[in-house]
Amino acid sequence: MRILFDCRYVRLERHDGISRFSAELVAELARDHEVTMLVSDERQLTMLPQLPHVLGPSPTGPLEPLTAWRLRHVDADIAYSPMQTIGSVGRAWPLVTTVHDLIYYRHPTPPRNLPAPVRGLWRLYHLSYVPQRLLLDGADGVVTISEATRALIERHRLTRRPVAIVPNAAASLGAPVTHTTPPTTRLVYMGSFMPYKDVETLVRAAALLPGHELHLCSRIDAATRARLEGVAPGASLVFHDGISDDAYAELLRSATALVHASRDEGFGIPLLEAMSLGVPVVVADTAIFREVGGDAASFFPVGDADALARAVRTLEGEWAARSRASLEQAARFSWRESAARLAAFLERVSREARGRRG
Repeated sequence: MRILFDCRYVRLERHDGISRFSAELVAELARDHEVTMLVSDERQLTMLPQLPHVLGPSPTGPLEPLTAWRLRHVDADIAYSPMQTIGSVGRAWPLVTTVHDLIYYRHPTPPRNLPAPVRGLWRLYHLSYVPQRLLLDGADGVVTISEATRALIERHRLTRRPVAIVPNAAASLGAPVTHTTPPTTRLVYMGSFMPYKDVETLVRAAALLPGHELHLCSRIDAATRARLEGVAPGASLVFHDGISDDAYAELLRSATALVHASRDEGFGIPLLEAMSLGVPVVVADTAIFREVGGDAASFFPVGDADALARAVRTLEGEWAARSRASLEQAARFSWRESAARLAAFLERVSREARGRRG
C-alpha cells in the first residue's frame, strides 16, 4: 500500500503529543508499506525517519483548504493526516483524518503557541460542531485515539464515515525500576498549565502531604508560577520549567507516583510513560484515565485534593503491587500495534473507495 502521511505537525526540536504520534506511526508503517511523508518545513526531517517526502503548505496557513488539490500529483493509494483540518477538496486518493479529542468544545481557550489569527479561528471553530462535521464527512474515514473519544464522536453524531481507534503509546524511557519501595517522596506532574488541567488540585494536595515534593516539569510563565505558589503556601513545589527526556525519566524513576488532576484529556501519555517504568500513577477519575490506567492506577474524584492526598498515602502500602500492575498495563499499548491497526483501517478505506469507483 502506498501511503501519503501528513507529517506537518512534527515539531522541530522536541515532540509534543501529535508530533510524536506522527513520527512513531510513520516509522512503523514504513516497515511494511511504501510511505511518502508530507512536510511543510524541511527541518522537520531531522525528527523523522529517512523516507521519501514532499513539501506542502503550512497546516495553519491560508492555503490549507487546498492542500489535497495541490498534492493531487503525488502517487498514493491513500493519504492519512493526524489532524482533521487538512483540505480534502480535489483529492486524487482516499483520505483518512484524525480527531484526537473534543476537549476544546468544553474548554475553549486555545493553546498559546498558536498565532493570534489562528487562535481566533480556533474559538470560532469550537462554537459549534458544524465545522467539525463538515471536515470529517469530507474525508473517507476517521481515526481517533481512544474509546472515550469514539463514544463522544458517536454521541454528537460528528460523522457518517467509518471510525477506527488507533491508540497512543509511550516513548521508550529506558529500563523499568527495580526497587519495590519508592526511593523518595517525589510526586511528578507532566503536562501543561491550561485551566482544564487543574494543576491547582495537585498543589493543594501537596500541601496536605508534608515531606512530599510536587515536581512540575513543563515550561511555565512567571504569572502562572506565581499564581500556583499562592494556591497553597505550605506546598513544596519544584518548577523545572522544561525538562529533557533523560532528566524526566530519571525523575520518574525516583518518584512515589506520577499525579494528574486533569478534568479532560484526549489520552494521557504521561500515565503510560510512568507506568512503562513501573512507576504508579494517581489520577483523576475520568473515562479516559480509566481507559489508559486500567486497574493499575489509583483514582480520586475530579477536583478533590483531600482524596488525592489520601490516595498517595494509601499507595505507600501497596507500591510494589501497583508497580507490577503498571508495567502490565503499559505493555498493552505499543506503537507497533497501533500502526498495525492504522494500516488495517487504511487498507479497508482504500478498498471500499476502489469499490465505489468500480
